[in-house]
Amino acid sequence: MTSKPSNSDGANTGGSNSFALLHTKVQSWIYKQGWKELRPIQAEAVKPILSADTDVVIASPTASGKTEAAFLPICSNIIEDPSQSIKVLYIAPLKALINDQYERILGLCEQLDIKVSKWHGDVPQGRKQDLLKNPAGILLITPESLEAIFCNRGPEVARIFSHLAYVIIDELHSFIGLERGRQLQSLLHRVEQFIRRRVPRIGLSATLGDMQIAEEYLRPGNIYPFKLITSKNDQEIKLQLKGYKVKPAVIRKKPDDKNGTSNETEQGDTHELCSDLFRILRGSSNLIFANSRSQVEECSDLLRRMSESEHLPNEFFPHHGSLSKELREEVEMRLKNKSMPLNAVCTTTLEMVIDIGGVTSIAQVGPPPSVASMRQRLGRSGRRGEPAVLRLFIQEDEITESMWPQDRLREDLVQSIAMVELLLERWCEPPISERLHLSTLVQQVMSTITQFGGIKAYEAWTLLCEHGPFRNVSQEMFVNLLRNLGKNDLIAQMLDGTLILGMKGERIVNHYNFYTAFNTYDEYILMAEGKNIGKIPINYPIIEGIYIIFAGRRWKVVEIDQEGKVIMLERAKGGHAPRFIGAGVEGIHDTVRQKMYEIYKSPYVPQYLDRRAVVLLKEARENFYRFDLAVRWYITHGKDVIAFLWRGSKLNNTFWALLNSKGVEVLQAGFATVLSNLDEERFLDLIEEIIYDDEITEIELAAMVGNKACEKYDLYLSEELLSAEFAARKLDIKGTKELLVGLLGHA
Repeated sequence: MTSKPSNSDGANTGGSNSFALLHTKVQSWIYKQGWKELRPIQAEAVKPILSADTDVVIASPTASGKTEAAFLPICSNIIEDPSQSIKVLYIAPLKALINDQYERILGLCEQLDIKVSKWHGDVPQGRKQDLLKNPAGILLITPESLEAIFCNRGPEVARIFSHLAYVIIDELHSFIGLERGRQLQSLLHRVEQFIRRRVPRIGLSATLGDMQIAEEYLRPGNIYPFKLITSKNDQEIKLQLKGYKVKPAVIRKKPDDKNGTSNETEQGDTHELCSDLFRILRGSSNLIFANSRSQVEECSDLLRRMSESEHLPNEFFPHHGSLSKELREEVEMRLKNKSMPLNAVCTTTLEMVIDIGGVTSIAQVGPPPSVASMRQRLGRSGRRGEPAVLRLFIQEDEITESMWPQDRLREDLVQSIAMVELLLERWCEPPISERLHLSTLVQQVMSTITQFGGIKAYEAWTLLCEHGPFRNVSQEMFVNLLRNLGKNDLIAQMLDGTLILGMKGERIVNHYNFYTAFNTYDEYILMAEGKNIGKIPINYPIIEGIYIIFAGRRWKVVEIDQEGKVIMLERAKGGHAPRFIGAGVEGIHDTVRQKMYEIYKSPYVPQYLDRRAVVLLKEARENFYRFDLAVRWYITHGKDVIAFLWRGSKLNNTFWALLNSKGVEVLQAGFATVLSNLDEERFLDLIEEIIYDDEITEIELAAMVGNKACEKYDLYLSEELLSAEFAARKLDIKGTKELLVGLLGHA
């Protein structure tokens, strides 16, 4: 199916007027690029950025010129103002993105005599020392490296950034709502506190679902003028969704146990799906997104073996965060140079705008993690006026009468259709903004103590909470947090009230892992044929003699160096993909579930579905009506009740927790909630109890939930603080009660 959105609603270019405002050297650079005019977002960005008194968010599709929209006016402003300080702080989420943008920005700035530097773990120490001695120009850096500067060069921060003129945050959406994003907010606030003035901030993103949240994230409190610049995509989109029925796994008994080929399990439909990927994509360059690193490895291995069986050169290679830098860069370079076709089977690692140029199409194996993610991925396809092409490959179980009702509704298929429809409607998920981020606050307290050598408790609260990004943390809660850190020897208090690091706190801060606000894991290095091919988590059970799939190939573990954390591999014929540790998906949004409900009820059959996907959708709708779900929000099944709220993860989590607080045995099963050993009458009584129970609070409800520690420093928080964090992140009692009141009217 082909879809063409409406024409762009971006501002008129005002090209000549905006162009005239730029510095003559910048104008000369533009002429040399052969540009006939500025793009709409570039023209619109000139005046507010030149003013240097306004925060700006530029939200525009991938490859629409956002980087130049920011840097053309910035360079115009700083070109005549040399100083002994960093002038522009550019922050990006990935080292690879920094490397890529460094080359791009350097091409502009070399002609303008503006110094450009990058700073991350792979940059030689000598270059970093030179920059610290003579800070100037534009610095490209990750949040973690900026944190390291604060901790290791605390007294020098004011000198390094004394004449800072702009802050740019690239891939803004990738920070909002996350621990790492709150860390970045805190660091930027601390920079401004050091230099005693506000610095205009510019956010760049291709994927923003709620512009108000983006504005609030860019500068909490909205205490600065703000300009939003958007450009809608009028690019043609070609869509296809292919459906598959999963067949039982086939176990092939082979005699050669020594080669690891006995009891090899291969799923027929995975083979069929990969056969379609091989047939459709081979001969062109594409990105194949899977929902886990394990799935990336399984597909890469199977596609490589298909190439070998056809006596064809392999064009399918994995790309994910556990692979070595060299293997990832090799795939990226081959995608860039276009000399030979290459299909990268990847996770989110190729979702960010590392410049690999346009690919022929995007393939998505399994339901997309979110509409925002799908939009970001689609932006990789169809550049230079070509249509963007998206193919989804969705597997569903064969339906049997022993299945539970919710398992007959083809959740993955309908969720994928709902997300595609919302994509076409130009909707995507707003980021989560309600969290307290107490784990990151722990890190920032220790970082601030390290930077200053010590700080009074009230000063820390004023800096980080009262006027900083942790504004929803009360003074009482902050004192509770400090007491917890003291009990755990992360901090100590001197007689004059100054907070310093405790013995354990010093050990934590002095470890390189301290600079990351998110969880990190110890890993084994995998060595094969004399090369480092990547890492796997330490907690994965590895013993000598087992077989694994990694880097798209099959290996046998021949030696394990436990002390050095190194695993030696040799080629083999058998293997299974390791189970990698990953962040996972935060949750499904209400709008996605409501769109799913509309699709179940509607006779509409999207044109982009293939024949088997149409059959799967027909089966899903037949079961939806068979269970009377168009008019009922719960059904009885044997001795159980199954409820369908048709809402996202937060309300479903709250519903589950409220039922659990009433002593009900309850299970979340996808978009359904199963209440065991309960009749209909008792179920309705429970709903009434929940609606009229005004006693229980979200924090009290969270206290009943076990295993709430999930972020890096949660283990140092009390049960009370963990409950407050869980309640802010996962629970909404008021919203759940309002929903139940409405549903009871239709019971």
